[in-house]
Amino acid sequence: MAGGVDGRSVIVTGAGSGIGRASALAFAAQGDRVVIADINADGADAVVKEIEQAGGTAVAVTGDLSDQAVVDEVTRTAVDRFGGVDVLVNNAGIMDGMTALADVSDTEWERVIRVNLTAPFLLTRAVLPHMLAAGKGAIVSTASEAGLRGSAAGAAYTASKHGVVGLTKNLAVMYRKSGIRANAIAPGGTLTGIVVDADKEAHGPTTIAPHFVNVGRLAQPEDQAAAIVFLASDAAVNINGAILPVDDGWAAV
Repeated sequence: MAGGVDGRSVIVTGAGSGIGRASALAFAAQGDRVVIADINADGADAVVKEIEQAGGTAVAVTGDLSDQAVVDEVTRTAVDRFGGVDVLVNNAGIMDGMTALADVSDTEWERVIRVNLTAPFLLTRAVLPHMLAAGKGAIVSTASEAGLRGSAAGAAYTASKHGVVGLTKNLAVMYRKSGIRANAIAPGGTLTGIVVDADKEAHGPTTIAPHFVNVGRLAQPEDQAAAIVFLASDAAVNINGAILPVDDGWAAV
């Protein structure tokens, strides 16, 4: 794959399925060693097996990445097994119920923010000392169309993905002189296993639904993975602080 660097140590979160799985396979295919981090042990183990059967190197770490202990284990595994952290892909995330703000429960808000925004913060904070010591590193996060507009999801998810965008841009400014780049993709509709549990008659879903007429072609997880791998590569060496829509032009409508 163009721009790849053989043998890097790569962490991919949410790597047991969907965009994370496709990204992990793509990194491994170019010779990188991958930590597969996912809350689903069966999914994570299956991806490790798939990579190893293809001749690659991977290890699974299972747990909820909003838990600091799991974050520490993921980081420690990358450092102990692969010698450091060259690339971090903050991809793990959950959807909300397309819920309008007045209807969002404390439970929904806190869980979505914790998984989608706090977990990337925790893991990025954990790996930064290792990247700083090495004088280099690439961080790629999965934002969303909901991080670019207000009409793609409910209040909690939209706020969380706007937070990912802000975190990415701040990282780029703070650490560009240290050889660390931070970018994000903003996927549009993508064919993954994520299911939105929404009341179709509620205010949020009925308000948002008309905006999806412009969503365009649904992407495959591999389409998103290709953009992630590119942003982590030397081919993107001068790209920093970018939020790349991978959405068949939805952001341009």
